[in-house]
Order: sequence, then C-alpha cells, then structure tokens
Amino acid sequence: MDLRYPLGKFEAPELFNDKLRKTWIHDIRKAPTAVKRAIEGLSDNKLDTPYRTEGWTIRQVIHHMADSHMNSFIRFKLALTEDNPTIKPYHEDQWALLPDTNTAPVSLSLSLLEGLHKRWVILLESLTDEDFKRTFYHPDLGEVTLDTALALYAWHSKHHTAHITSLRLRMGW
Repeated sequence: MDLRYPLGKFEAPELFNDKLRKTWIHDIRKAPTAVKRAIEGLSDNKLDTPYRTEGWTIRQVIHHMADSHMNSFIRFKLALTEDNPTIKPYHEDQWALLPDTNTAPVSLSLSLLEGLHKRWVILLESLTDEDFKRTFYHPDLGEVTLDTALALYAWHSKHHTAHITSLRLRMGW
C-alpha cells in the first residue's frame, strides 16, 4: 500500500448527479467527527508522529485539513458570486512548516473544522444543479467545477483521516 494514498489517488468522476452529491455532502458533514474519532486518546507525543517517513505528523495533517478546507469553502463562495474567478493557490507544504501547524493544539483546528463544515453543508445543500456547474480557475489545475471540488473535498476528508487511522493500525495504537 502507498502510505501517501491509503484510499488511492483522487479520480474525478465523469458524470455527476444528485445521488453522488448527497453522498459527498454527507462525507463533508461527517468529516470533523471522523477526524475526532481517529485521534481519540492520542497523546501529544503520538500526535507528533509522522504518518509515513518524511510525511507530516498527525498534528500537521489536522491543521492542514483546516487550512485546506477553509480555502475550499472560500473558493466555493467565489465561484458562486463571480464568473469563473481565478483563485490563489497556496503552498501547503510550506504552510505545514509554520509554527501554528507544528505546535498548536489540534483542538483548535478540530473546532474550526466543526464550525466550517456545518456552514459548508448549509451552503452545499442550498445549491442547484446549475450552481454545481459553476467554476473557478486554478492556475495549476485549470477550470474546476464545484461538482469536482465537492468530490475532491469529500475524498480529501477521508484521505487524511485514513492517514491517521492507518498509522494507528500499523503502530497498534
């Protein structure tokens, strides 16, 4: 198994429909709880364990999820209020090295994820089929529909949770 991709790499579906969207929105809704369960009972020492050699620590993964999901939420709002806006990418690898990502209690990002995901779900559940076809332009990825972004972030939530749960399994925690 490739420890970088415990669930495999993201593959955007070719077709989108309401049933898939409901599944992905459910995944977004449940993500904060899933992450909390994944780290339940872990000491600070264990939170500072990388999920793979030369990988991020569990602490960095959780803070990255908050950073990444905040960016995605804002991208959704930009795409819904502007015509194919160009979004600003960020250097997630460099953000992961900042002091807050390396030292802040994970409870801060868990609380942030909980509130953010509640807002995100309210927004997502209000969108129409036409809304999900709206786009933003990512300088590295090109034009991205909100359908694709939703699928990606449902996967992203489970992907990083799997980093934690697979490490726990390997370590016998």
